[in-house]
Amino acid sequence: MAIQQASTEKANRLTSTRVGGRMVAEYWDNIFTAKQRGKHVVWYNGAALNPLFQAAGLEWCHGEAFAARLAAQHLEGPAQAAGAEYGYIGELCSYARTHLGCAVLTHQTVSEQSTGVVGMVDQQELAAKLPAPDFFVNGYAGCSTGQQWDAMTYRVFDRKLPLFNVSIPMLWGNKPDAGYMRGEEWNEVSRYVEGQLRELIGFLEHQTGRPFDWDALSESMFYIKRASELRLEGMALCTKAPTPATYWDWVASIAPINFLPGNQALVDYFAGMKAEIEQRIADGVSAVRDERYRVYFDGIMNWNKLGFLTRKFAEYDVAVVAGRYTHESFWQEPQLIDVDNPLLGMAQHYLLCPLNHGLKNLQELLLRRLDEYAIDGIAFHSTRTCRAMTNPQAMLARTAEQERGVKSFFFEGDVADASFYNDELFDSRLEAMLEAIDVQRMKSGVRG
Repeated sequence: MAIQQASTEKANRLTSTRVGGRMVAEYWDNIFTAKQRGKHVVWYNGAALNPLFQAAGLEWCHGEAFAARLAAQHLEGPAQAAGAEYGYIGELCSYARTHLGCAVLTHQTVSEQSTGVVGMVDQQELAAKLPAPDFFVNGYAGCSTGQQWDAMTYRVFDRKLPLFNVSIPMLWGNKPDAGYMRGEEWNEVSRYVEGQLRELIGFLEHQTGRPFDWDALSESMFYIKRASELRLEGMALCTKAPTPATYWDWVASIAPINFLPGNQALVDYFAGMKAEIEQRIADGVSAVRDERYRVYFDGIMNWNKLGFLTRKFAEYDVAVVAGRYTHESFWQEPQLIDVDNPLLGMAQHYLLCPLNHGLKNLQELLLRRLDEYAIDGIAFHSTRTCRAMTNPQAMLARTAEQERGVKSFFFEGDVADASFYNDELFDSRLEAMLEAIDVQRMKSGVRG
């Protein structure tokens, strides 16, 4: 089933996402000058705790977000080299390895002589640009590496960095009444995490010497809730075939919903995305020319390969229309948020991290998406250094095949380390899945 390179671009990305790119660039430029402006800086990882930091008057740096940005710009090398020199092995989560490398570069005077990392001075400058944190907050669900990230950062900064760790229990879903957002377990752990957030607010007040601004939190969550509603409305429009937008457009929009400030600009951004999608439907414009297959993507994005994989799938007439990372994350249940008393709804969203579910809940979510988006196949990105995401994938593939007859394929890659990706294996496995779908269609009399 080998194909020729298309003479014209088959992938048709949304143009409105460029606005988000500018918003994110401005955000990071602002972070880089935080110390000069006399601001407190918090580094954090895991859950989207940024509304709390915004209300506390802080500048915030999300570890995975900066690692993903470096990888997307192909500038992760110096940070990963610095992390390796410090002692972090290549099998460590590449988000953590990259961000910890940034911590090393931020903490020390960067020069070719002191680090032994040569020939990458310009790239190294960006990796070392993060302002040193005044304190660190860890809020990781479902990932053992994430739950140790704060301790490792503490060591890099000479064991002098104040830390706070938000405990987010796993949603095992094993009790008879358990399910997605229901059951005794759900209610119990929701209140537990809400209590953790109240303790975090006390920590922030102690670190800043200022009372927490509850009105500012409500205002931020008002904007985040509305932005999330618009985002979900735009996603729902993509159940149409051919799809007017793809998973890759929602990947490009993760940063705004994940860590940018909750304000009117955030709402306007997702309103613009939704409006462009609606216009495409009205004009009969599709996101993939000659869409023949609709695929679901399971796995964290390979940030080094975002544009590459967008074009790669489109060349095979594949529209990747949804995914676990985009559709089961990032304020995806806005009805939970009470803007006048937002802590419980925030806690519940942190619990709903797609790494934090037992198999029963993951199966329920997967089957729902397969039905909603009329999925033909699943691309499982076996993220080499993210075991939390990859652990259930073989069982999910079996569920999709047995319950819906949906085919799948696996390819190896990584979130921020391009060395784990193999293009030849990707092509052969994708082609095998598409051929299996074709055979399945011929047997059932369905034309692609």
